[in-house]
Amino acid sequence: MPPIPAARPRAPLARSTLIKMGARIAVVIALTTFFSYLHMHHTLRTEALAQLEQHVAERSQREQAIFVLAEDNHAVLRKALEERIRTLSPEDVNARFDRLFAQLPDGTVRSRPEGFDGTKDVGVFVPRGVNVDLDMRRRLLASYDVLTWYGPAFHVRFTDTFVTLPEGPIIIYWPEHSTWVHDAAPDFMVPQQPFFSTSLRENNPERRTLWSEVYTDEVSGSSMTSSTTPLDLEGRHVASISQDVLLEELQARTLNERLPGAYNVIIREDGTLIVHPGMAMKEGVAQPGSVVEEDHLRSIVERVKNRPHGQAVVELPGHGEYLAVARLQGPGWSFVTVLPESVVAKPALAAARYVLLLGLVSLVLELAIMAWVLKHQITQPLLAFTQATDRIAAGDFHVELDTTRNDELGQLARSFRHMADEVQRREHALREANEGLEQRVEERTRELKNVHLQLVQSARRAGMAEIATNVLHNVGNVLNSVYTSAQLAKERMTNMRLEHVSRVASLLQEHQDSAGTFLSQDERGKNVVPFLDKLGRNLLEERKEIATLLDDVGRYTEHVGDIVKVQQNYARTPRLQEAVHLEGLVEDALRINAAGLTRHQVKVVRQFAELPAVLTDKHKALMILVNLVSNAKYAMDGVPVTERLLTVKLERTAGEQVRIQVHDNGMGIAPEMLTRIFQYGFTTREEGHGFGLHSSALAAQEMGGSLTVHSEGPGHGATFTLELPYLAAQQAA
Repeated sequence: MPPIPAARPRAPLARSTLIKMGARIAVVIALTTFFSYLHMHHTLRTEALAQLEQHVAERSQREQAIFVLAEDNHAVLRKALEERIRTLSPEDVNARFDRLFAQLPDGTVRSRPEGFDGTKDVGVFVPRGVNVDLDMRRRLLASYDVLTWYGPAFHVRFTDTFVTLPEGPIIIYWPEHSTWVHDAAPDFMVPQQPFFSTSLRENNPERRTLWSEVYTDEVSGSSMTSSTTPLDLEGRHVASISQDVLLEELQARTLNERLPGAYNVIIREDGTLIVHPGMAMKEGVAQPGSVVEEDHLRSIVERVKNRPHGQAVVELPGHGEYLAVARLQGPGWSFVTVLPESVVAKPALAAARYVLLLGLVSLVLELAIMAWVLKHQITQPLLAFTQATDRIAAGDFHVELDTTRNDELGQLARSFRHMADEVQRREHALREANEGLEQRVEERTRELKNVHLQLVQSARRAGMAEIATNVLHNVGNVLNSVYTSAQLAKERMTNMRLEHVSRVASLLQEHQDSAGTFLSQDERGKNVVPFLDKLGRNLLEERKEIATLLDDVGRYTEHVGDIVKVQQNYARTPRLQEAVHLEGLVEDALRINAAGLTRHQVKVVRQFAELPAVLTDKHKALMILVNLVSNAKYAMDGVPVTERLLTVKLERTAGEQVRIQVHDNGMGIAPEMLTRIFQYGFTTREEGHGFGLHSSALAAQEMGGSLTVHSEGPGHGATFTLELPYLAAQQAA
């Protein structure tokens, strides 16, 4: 009996299965996390943009209230001033004018310094060189009276209220700058100020209230914008009524009252920035600050100016921000809230982390359960088969296997026991024949010894150890596919959202007395029928997927039976030479390796010439072909799955031989390895044992043929050629 080769280290099937399943589940968890992030990001983005649009609408209403209020105030002041100008008599005008105002040495007319309290009183300033005639006195006193009546009341919302005359005088109520009329330079001309131009007829033909650009008051040094309404009497511009909004107050409200993570901007109609967190005010003009780059500001301004009409929320390309825009009634400015994309993405990313963490915990639990199931259902039975194979190879045919199972492993155990009994019976018969041969005549001894040696070698070397190991390996691969399909079917069943049916039924039961009204008018009821339709399609798709997986289980189970059947066909008592159809023999070798070829996604191309049955050792030839196909399968692991191609060719040569070629487009063989490829113990695979090709080459020589290899080098594949003597079975008979 030849020595039993030392057992080489094996990679446990359960561990490799767990690694593969873990990798697949991890991919599913990663995809689930990714799509969960996308869904949550989309939901949060929608909510954030809706909140952003609502916020801007509310803020614009609040901010424009003061501008609208200014127009209402001006209507009251305009009417009161017109009536007061008409009702003042010349006698009252001269007496009161001299009592309230005086011409100072600098040539100006101002409120008398003695007794003047600017925190309570209305002040008057007439620039130097202006002729104060009776008409101007009447307008000055009328303006003084109207501001005295209404100025304190309007001061609750407006910092000041004033009236300017086209000739240059100004009448003002501004408690915070009580000395304004005395601080003004003698040649200070109001008509030259930016706000006054809005009351000129050429700039305001409709004679309505207009807002000025932002400017800095020369006397107080405050930045402000003014609303001005002209007053015409008998077609002549006699006065202009104005109120100021300090930019400092507007800027404080704009910057401090904002959404979390967002900031506000106010932009004039011509694109000039009014308020921005990265801007400082200098001389009434917005200046670049250090918070936001200047090109960013230009991008915001251009996007606001060019946004689609009626669209309140737009995206700012290249900066990852959303802009919500509302137009302020009155000055026509645009109030803009800028929301960075990161504010929306941050909570979605945090939620995705929780999903990933829960997925990883689920993965660990799933792998633990799978490890326990594989250990008890697959690993231990396969270990028993492996030990039984080793004992048979050592000559011990008394193996103990679990034949009580009703699954494929139980069927395989019964077939294995039957094979062991048959091998033992044949071994016993051979021993009896050997004992009988020793008693024959001396001249037949050598011939009988040769026959006996060939029978023993045929029984042992072409025996069941190699085929059984190969069968077990392929059955394990198929069972792996069966388990995978079963687990996927289980996951599909678990993920079917059947609880939604109960929820819809409960909802319909709550409204069963008014089902028609509920389904047609209620917001939730309108979604019931579309939801049931979608749920039905989803359940049909899930049922189809589960049926497909169960078909896979059946197909894999049937394949296990085919492998066992092929093994049983070759378990019969072999003959040294018998009639063999080589085409069927090659198909048997492919069938034994079918599970591995399918798993590796190898495409098989057959090129078979029609040949009659030939006399050869069928078992040795099968062993060689099984080895060659298995090696070719592993040689293509580095090739993309769509390009893996195994070509098997059967033909008759001109030299009365039959040739079987197995060609793969895999890793190829280096030239220096071609001379060592058939040496005992030499292998190019880490898990290889190095005796498959060696034993195959010896078997080919024993059958009177040869086994050769050809390769163009690494990356160009390899071709193994088995040549056997061509002896047609019909001619031999």
